Amino acid sequence: MARKGLDGRHRDISGRIDKKHSNTRIGTLRKTYGDHFAAGRRSDMMLKTLLAETGTESLHAYLRKHHR
Repeated sequence: MARKGLDGRHRDISGRIDKKHSNTRIGTLRKTYGDHFAAGRRSDMMLKTLLAETGTESLHAYLRKHHR
């Protein structure tokens, strides 16, 4: 059973924070990170496509590099 972490994300039994799934849609991420997240991209685009197009390895890396 997953436990809720201090940062609001879920942790698995070992305590690791779950990563965002690559099939998460940009529209869903905009609910968390604001309407300006991935500006100019369609809301039905998947996270894996965004990461591939921008050459980043993870959502965390994308946020550090492109999202301010």
